[in-house]
Amino acid sequence: MDGIGKYMMVAGALLIIGGAVIMLLSRTNIPIGRLPGDIRIEGENGSFYFPITSSILASVVFSILLNLIGKFLNK
Repeated sequence: MDGIGKYMMVAGALLIIGGAVIMLLSRTNIPIGRLPGDIRIEGENGSFYFPITSSILASVVFSILLNLIGKFLNK
């Protein structure tokens, strides 16, 4: 149980850091969520938004970060 608690604390810290980064990025002019390739359809009765390019970019960034963290933890 001690190991699970540590993992939960690390996950919580990562969520807080991620939230802070997202808040800081929203105050800059970086168009995260409005990149070319993000699908946005607006009609009279509603709208549809699918951030496919932003999702791919986030996936690549997180994959690189997790690989770097994994390399440092395995040493």
